[in-house]
Amino acid sequence: MGEEPADVFATRRRKLDELRAAGVDPFPHEYKGVEPIAAVREAHADLTAGEETDVSHRVAGRLAARRGQGKMAFLDLVDRSGRIQLQARVDELGPEGMERLLDLDLGDLVGVDGAAFCSRRGELTLRVQAFDVLAKSLRPPPEKHHGLKDVETRFRHRELDLIANEESRALFITRARVISAIRRFLDAEGFIEVETPVLQPLYGGALARPFTTHHNALNREFYLRIATELYLKRLIVGGLERVYELGKDFRNEGVDTTHNPEFTMLEWYEAYADYLDVADRCEKLIAYVAQEIGYAGEIDLTPPWRRETVAGAILDRTGIDILALHDRDALAAAMRERGLDAPSDDTWPQLVDELLSKHVEPTLIEPTFLLDYPVEMSPFAKRHRSKEGLVERFEAYVGGTEFANAFTELNDPDEQRRRFESQRELAGAGDEETQPYDEGFVGALEQGMPPTGGIGIGIDRLVMALTGTRSIREVVLFPAMRD
Repeated sequence: MGEEPADVFATRRRKLDELRAAGVDPFPHEYKGVEPIAAVREAHADLTAGEETDVSHRVAGRLAARRGQGKMAFLDLVDRSGRIQLQARVDELGPEGMERLLDLDLGDLVGVDGAAFCSRRGELTLRVQAFDVLAKSLRPPPEKHHGLKDVETRFRHRELDLIANEESRALFITRARVISAIRRFLDAEGFIEVETPVLQPLYGGALARPFTTHHNALNREFYLRIATELYLKRLIVGGLERVYELGKDFRNEGVDTTHNPEFTMLEWYEAYADYLDVADRCEKLIAYVAQEIGYAGEIDLTPPWRRETVAGAILDRTGIDILALHDRDALAAAMRERGLDAPSDDTWPQLVDELLSKHVEPTLIEPTFLLDYPVEMSPFAKRHRSKEGLVERFEAYVGGTEFANAFTELNDPDEQRRRFESQRELAGAGDEETQPYDEGFVGALEQGMPPTGGIGIGIDRLVMALTGTRSIREVVLFPAMRD
């Protein structure tokens, strides 16, 4: 039988004390000159089985496995970039050094200087010439077949997941590469990256409930932003013309496979463009990012993407013509006639959203732009230039999940004021996810905003699509969890 957790902890702490007693600092300040394991492997990719070199490398990482003892042993060392085999020999390290190395525990962080060779089995190996303890691990690494299968443990203690799960490390490295590629693309397109307030005196830019906080010094309520939209459009008014922001938004809503209360959004706005221009740029951006990260998924992300209208998509899938049923009760009755759920307290736009979310969105597997939304669902989009009652807006879908929302932006201050008033009426009818009246934003529009196209892209959902993951908690390092 193995040791109990308390015994393991005590044994490791005893070893810590022994290191200190032997004059070894188990937590040194630095370890210079470390090479990534992947770089070492690449440097010797052409070695053949049994071939030796006199090239020495310095690597560092966590001990992940140990085989053998006595005069020769093999150990596995893991860093962010990969894994490499170490060979420890008593004739190289001496009896005392060999004993100290083999007395280390799995999970300990060590630095190693070693000469590269290829084992007779064809595995690149470093023959250990010297080593240093970099951090003594007082807790054992998670077990491969128990701790890592427990979803709660993986999400609550992401450090354990990353230690033991190469797939998780690779996923979050991919996420970082996605964000870097987005920045490269937009920078090359003439956009500038900006930062707008996270704490806002009035939330806006989306239909969602905010988190509220109190600022003691100013003695006033603030909101964590639900979107960056209204501030970014003020920058368009100010003449910056092409701006983007990558950052956190916060919405006080439910938690499920596609929603986390704290999430990462990309928003960009460009003067003299409309929603169709934005759609073209969006599909080009996603295709570029996919190429940059080596995307190999089953869904073809190559432009041009499929395009449908909202009304047409609902009609095709449910037989309901929302444009002919603009009365709330008439729409609800048509839904019930077809056996579809129509909550009695839902407003007309909420019923349309019900049809979209349950009967259209799950069918949009291939990349699709869903265009031309009812004006009641889009308080910031410009009215459609040729279709009454609609606005120039699209949402982008892939794998049955929406990941982007875009408009030809409303730039008429009088029309914006009327939209705010209609949002007030919806709030009075019980809709908690409405846009509050923002007189400051209307005042900015009164300075004059050029024709503008804008978009918001959910980075977490985009990473899900690019990595084939099914839950947003898989792609957020520290997701919100219940007690």
